[in-house]
Amino acid sequence: MKLDVKNEAIRIGTLVPGDKGAPYIKQILPHGFESFSITFWQTLGDTDIKKLAHEVMEAIDDSGAFISSVGVFGNPLETQQTDLQTLDGWKILIDNAHLFGADIVAGFTGRVRGKPIDQSIERFKQVFGNLAKRAADKGIRLAFENCDMGGTWESGDWNIAHNPTAWEMMFNAVPEPNLGLEWEPCHQMVSLIDPIPQLRKWVSKIFHLHGKCCTIHWDVVQEFGIHGPKQFAFHRTPGFGDCNWTDIISELRWGGFAGSIDIEGWHDPVYRGDLEMTGQVHSLNYLKRCRGGSFVPNPK
Repeated sequence: MKLDVKNEAIRIGTLVPGDKGAPYIKQILPHGFESFSITFWQTLGDTDIKKLAHEVMEAIDDSGAFISSVGVFGNPLETQQTDLQTLDGWKILIDNAHLFGADIVAGFTGRVRGKPIDQSIERFKQVFGNLAKRAADKGIRLAFENCDMGGTWESGDWNIAHNPTAWEMMFNAVPEPNLGLEWEPCHQMVSLIDPIPQLRKWVSKIFHLHGKCCTIHWDVVQEFGIHGPKQFAFHRTPGFGDCNWTDIISELRWGGFAGSIDIEGWHDPVYRGDLEMTGQVHSLNYLKRCRGGSFVPNPK
């Protein structure tokens, strides 16, 4: 399948686990995905990153699709063995992102475990000050996902980049233009933050989007609150949740964003299991409609 996407400022794609790589891409490429984000959990393991890049680029071939980003999601600020492997993963991906044709490396910031966010900022400055320079020298941008991973301002194990006050502190500590966000509205909605005003304010710092939405059961919030026994928020595939992605994409266009919205699947409580790819393909087509469909050139 050949995609005509050279004029699409905003591509719609999906996440691909690094261990599934090229065979997975080959299977789903015919559905019309325009971009792919290659992701690893905590470490790169025994992945030969150069071999993976070659296989992935061979898989997308001349389809018109591209690799939007590569990422490793762990805690690069701590010093346990797995944490150090996460940090090594950041370095390896920064050095090899160009082999995928990508200029974004993404992941969690990490945090000093069990401490408030402000006590992680000095360590963040040490680690990502160096990584930002390493990345800038290679034309690479670093993007932090805004997932709290069950953490709060006071404590957590994974990520400080889930709150706009933390973003201010991070980007003041390391004021480099190649540091930004891998944003999605879902994580903000779970915190009962309205994503649209936030998007409008922070769009210039958003390098990449995860396509994930949220359904909030307000009746549960009103009766039991957000710390009660019943779940009040559910991660959803775009098109099935409460977000108006037409508004989100309009705000992205107004803000001059150019890049990808890559669907983060495997979370939806309804479109899961045998319905996973049904939900993702619906989301793919829904998000394409929300951006206005496919690019149409103006008449001469």
